[in-house]
Amino acid sequence: MNKSLRLLLCVLVPAAAALLSGCERPPIDTVQTGFRGTGMEQIYNPRTLLKQASLNQAPVAPEAASADGPKAKDIYKNVQVLGDLSVAQFSRHMASITQWVAPDAGCAYCHNVENFAEDAKYTKVVARRMIQMTQRVNQDWKPHVAETGVTCYTCHRGNNIPANVWFAPKDRKYANNSVMGDLAGQNLASKSVGLTSLPFDPFTPYLKDAAPIRVNGDSAMVLRGDGVNRSSTKQAEHTYGLMVHMSESLGVNCTYCHNTRDFQSWEQSRPQRVTAWYGIRMARDLNNDYMTPLTDTFPAHRLGPKGDVAKVNCTTCHQGAYKPLYGAAMAKDYPELQSVAKP
Repeated sequence: MNKSLRLLLCVLVPAAAALLSGCERPPIDTVQTGFRGTGMEQIYNPRTLLKQASLNQAPVAPEAASADGPKAKDIYKNVQVLGDLSVAQFSRHMASITQWVAPDAGCAYCHNVENFAEDAKYTKVVARRMIQMTQRVNQDWKPHVAETGVTCYTCHRGNNIPANVWFAPKDRKYANNSVMGDLAGQNLASKSVGLTSLPFDPFTPYLKDAAPIRVNGDSAMVLRGDGVNRSSTKQAEHTYGLMVHMSESLGVNCTYCHNTRDFQSWEQSRPQRVTAWYGIRMARDLNNDYMTPLTDTFPAHRLGPKGDVAKVNCTTCHQGAYKPLYGAAMAKDYPELQSVAKP
C-alpha cells in the first residue's frame, strides 16, 4: 500500500467511524400484540419511555374528607357545582384543583380573594363548566375512559392552560415561497400531523364536525348526489392526518388498533380500535357541548387566529402515553367527579 493511500485511509476511517457513531441505532424493544406473521408489533425506545414515564406521574391524592357537617351550598354563596359536598369535601376538592391547574397563582387564579362568591373572573366561569365536563366524561364516556376516568389533572398537569389544545388554523392559501402554488390545506411540515405534508387541520372535520372518517369505497368512482367524491385520495389524506395525530398522541403505531392484514376490517382489529372510535366521538362531544359555547367567555387573547376557543384532541389527555398517566386511576379518589350533579 502506497503512502498516499495509507494517508487517505487514516483520514477517512476515523471520519467514517465518527459519522456512523452518530447514527447508531438506539436500543429497541418490540412487543407483539397480534398473531405471529401479521406484523402487529409495537416498537419502543426504552429511553423515550423513561422520559415519558417521568412526565406522566399522577400526584398523590389527599386523604378523603368527612361527609359529615353542613353542605357547601348552605355555607358559601354562589356554589353552583359540587354544592352537595360537605364543607370539608368541598375544601379538599378546591385544594386539589389548585394543585392541578394553578399551583403558583393559587385561589386567586379563579377567585377575587376579597369576594370568593363573585364570578368576575372568566377563569372561574370556565372552571365551573370544566368540572361539569369532567363529570360528563366519567359518567357518559366509559366506553373510552372505562373505570380509570379523568380529573382536571389529566389534561392540565399543573398548567393553567393544557399544553395540548388546538385552534382552527389561519387561512393560508400560499406558502412563504409561492413556487409551491396553492397549498390546498396541506403541503406544509405541520406538527399537528407529525411534520408530514398531510392536511394540517385534521381536527375540524372529525373532532368538531362529523365528516366521514372511513373513506374506503367499493367502486372506482364513489360520488354523492351532488357529485362530490367522498372516497377520494384527497379525502383519505385527511383521515391519514388524524391517524398520524392519534399515533403520536398515544406513542404507538398503527398496529395498536389495526391488523396489517386488513386495516379496514373491524373483525380483525384489536379491541383498542373500538376504544379509539369512542374517543373520537367523545372529543367531538366535548368540543361542541362544552368548549365552543364558552367562546364568548374567554378574552380575545385566549382565542385562536379565527376567534375560536381552544379545543381538545387526543394529545390533550394522552400526551404521548397509550393511556393518560399510564392508566393511573385518579378519578376513584374524587367520587364527586364520577357523575353529573343533578340540578
